[in-house]
Amino acid sequence: MSHDEKPADGYASPPCLAHEIDPAYFDPLGVTPQQAQDVARWRKAERVRLLAERAALSVDTRKAAAIAIAEHLDSLLAQRSIDINGLTISAWWPIKAEIDLRFWLAGLAARGARAALPLVETKAAPLIFREWTPDTRMERGIWNIPVPAEGPDILPDITLSPVVGWDRNGYRLGYGGGYFDRTLAAITPRPLAIGVGLNIAQIATIFPQPHDIAMQTIVTETGPRDPKQD
Repeated sequence: MSHDEKPADGYASPPCLAHEIDPAYFDPLGVTPQQAQDVARWRKAERVRLLAERAALSVDTRKAAAIAIAEHLDSLLAQRSIDINGLTISAWWPIKAEIDLRFWLAGLAARGARAALPLVETKAAPLIFREWTPDTRMERGIWNIPVPAEGPDILPDITLSPVVGWDRNGYRLGYGGGYFDRTLAAITPRPLAIGVGLNIAQIATIFPQPHDIAMQTIVTETGPRDPKQD
């Protein structure tokens, strides 16, 4: 994640006014360097706000949300007639009060699917994925996040990605490193990309940039939200 540096006499450019932009007039393909810088600053502030809101929720609230999300994921896959037998589904090891779906991942093997976790092998490069079960030997990876210690690289058919924030067009606000977008752009064929987060994390827009890749569906504790169907 990049950090803006503040000169001794203040910012060299005007403060971000992204929150005042009407999303209907924002063209992500016509972003200027100044706009990109303003959006990066706005995202940084919005990320801090959303993470604080999520961290303030009780453990029981987050646990209830995880159970509801797991049920909605099963319903979504059934509605789309997706048989997960033989498929690889990736998710994440929860940090920073993220929704914990490890119980759902652990049950995939009994349904004929395999779970995978992402890890950073090379900084500023696409993620790689390794199979995970509750018995997998773990080690500390980048940012001290537990990752599978060994095993071959595998490609997911379905990717579940945690969202810090999300908008009605399916774009996700992550932690700012760009790893997930970079990974989706590199995988062929592209997996079914599902963003997972809390309903309170919805924002009007993330002001998508050319590198941002929209999720095909966002799933929260209130159910799936397909892009542009609100």
